[in-house]
Amino acid sequence: MKKLTVCIAFLLMIALLAGCASDSGYANMDAVPNENGGNGIYDSSEGSESAQITDRKLIRTITIDAETKDLDALLADLDAQLSALGGYVQSKEVRGNASSTRRYATMTLRIPADKLDQFVGHVADTSNILSSAETTEDVTLKYIATESRIAALEAEEARVMELIAQAENLNELLTLESKLSNIRQELQEVKSQLKLYENLVDYGTVHLSISEEKEYTVVDEEDPTVWERISTGFVNSLQGVGTIFTELFVFFVVASPYLLTPALIAAVVLLCIFVPRKIAKKKRQQQAQQDPQ
Repeated sequence: MKKLTVCIAFLLMIALLAGCASDSGYANMDAVPNENGGNGIYDSSEGSESAQITDRKLIRTITIDAETKDLDALLADLDAQLSALGGYVQSKEVRGNASSTRRYATMTLRIPADKLDQFVGHVADTSNILSSAETTEDVTLKYIATESRIAALEAEEARVMELIAQAENLNELLTLESKLSNIRQELQEVKSQLKLYENLVDYGTVHLSISEEKEYTVVDEEDPTVWERISTGFVNSLQGVGTIFTELFVFFVVASPYLLTPALIAAVVLLCIFVPRKIAKKKRQQQAQQDPQ
């Protein structure tokens, strides 16, 4: 019994000493600072905050379909607004002239990202918006990866240039120069991609389509009923038929010289054929009446 008591006491002493050693180890770990000035233990909350990206690289693209009663005036106003905001026209097309029944304009505009909402609001104030849509693309990770690739290529370029300076024979020199040329070509391509990202992020894109109308289309946000759809479709059909007849009338008036010329030639040919025949027939009848007498 005495031996059993001694053994249990011995085991408890060993367990106590092991616990103290363990606590001492953890204490030492806490006391050793890491490279970032911390206590050596990873702080999950601090790491997650540092992993978050605050400067997002967003590419915004807006598509607008609008109407106006005076296309020329609206285009002049948009040009002035675009110039005031520091934007520019990437492409522009105007179809139809002052005599056309309907005129259209399509434009692709680039506007500073911080002024994009202001320009869209101006378009809404000066025209009748039929529809609008916006897409946003996050290229933050692509942008960071491109920057990292540029840094790696520049470091590799510097290293190859050092090896070229230390080259001892012609073959080694030619190999290194070929490698340097490839590195610089890739570096130029990657830098161009980075500039493209920067331009797309710094300037939002607006695809704007404008039609000139005598009356604005009523835009109802609620879904129309069946009868509303029928009445609207019937009115639009009548307007379309009227537009077709108007265009046909304009076409015939404009093309009348080309259409009348063949008709006049055909009339002259018919007169030259039938008039002499009729005169000859009349002479024969008169002669036949005189012969019996």
